[in-house]
Amino acid sequence: MAGRLVTKPIQVPSGVDVHVTDGVLMVKGTKGELARRVPRDIFITISDDGREITVSPAEETKDVSSLLGTTYIHARNMIMGVSEGFTKTLELEGVGYRASIEGNDLVLALGFSHPIRYVSPKGIELATEKNTIRISGIDKEAVGQAAAAIRAFREPEPYKGKGIRYQGEHITRKQGKKAGVG
Repeated sequence: MAGRLVTKPIQVPSGVDVHVTDGVLMVKGTKGELARRVPRDIFITISDDGREITVSPAEETKDVSSLLGTTYIHARNMIMGVSEGFTKTLELEGVGYRASIEGNDLVLALGFSHPIRYVSPKGIELATEKNTIRISGIDKEAVGQAAAAIRAFREPEPYKGKGIRYQGEHITRKQGKKAGVG
């Protein structure tokens, strides 16, 4: 097989139901249900007891081998999502930078003349606490996309570090101009 990771079966925890119907992988768990179309050159095989799934190619070609790892990771993330869920945390840094929740919307005060309103996509939960925003959901792609969209409102700048950053993200600082040079 193409990659080493793909040779290992994906373990399905108890309480998670996995099945493939008409080229669509369906995963159902305690936190919700996810579905994703599987490329037609890739086979997903579910063990008899339903506790392991394997991903294999229909034939060994370069195009199929590149899709194989992606399909494997998507299936693994779907199983993790419906059983545990995914969370990303953003931090606000700057004087007067605030975040609050109004209904399903996130309202941000980021130094602009107006507040910024972000409407939460379906399946994404937002929570604020002091100067942090917690984004959680069962779909890893949707959680990451929501975090990236919120961060894009005010990316951290390199001189003072003000803006919205991922928790644990390191911002390389620049020195800035020096007075009296010349």
